[in-house]
Amino acid sequence: MRTAKIARKTKETQITLELNLDGAGRSKIKSPVNFLNHMLENFAKHASFDLTISAKGDVKVEDHHLVEDLGLCLGEALDKALGDKKGINRMGHALVPMDESLATVALDLSGRPYALIDIPFSEFRDAKLGDVTKENVPHFFESLASKGKLNLHLKVAGRNDHHMVEASFKALARALHDATRVTGKGVSSTKGVL
Repeated sequence: MRTAKIARKTKETQITLELNLDGAGRSKIKSPVNFLNHMLENFAKHASFDLTISAKGDVKVEDHHLVEDLGLCLGEALDKALGDKKGINRMGHALVPMDESLATVALDLSGRPYALIDIPFSEFRDAKLGDVTKENVPHFFESLASKGKLNLHLKVAGRNDHHMVEASFKALARALHDATRVTGKGVSSTKGVL
């Protein structure tokens, strides 16, 4: 079973997360950050991962801590569920349109964390998308890449900030679905390890 359970408790957040890489796209997401809940439901559906999250945080201060820690927990769960990574595709990519927006994701489950995130948010709209501060969206992806030990390149173009972020989560999901599929027996690396 390629599953993981993660629990994180700090003075700022309390999170439990369960991930099944071989699921059916089912999700049960409960946190006080409703926009991110919606994005994570999209992520689970399009990755065909089962994802359960129960999270609390100091959102009265700001959403930063909870958004960051959710990214860290999801990345940690991904890395744990992959185990030794034997037989996985390792790399994945996706192009996902949403109305006027187009998100491109390329990633490598190499064990070497790196994130290059390019989301050109409109300067003329509010600083938030629902209840998530815009600058915390790329930080979520960076946090996930860090703990997930993956190389993540994400670029999106568009005019509607909601569409750009949703297309980004869907593209990440599609790329991760492909990268995590088991297609061989060995490790996909000339080094012999990932």
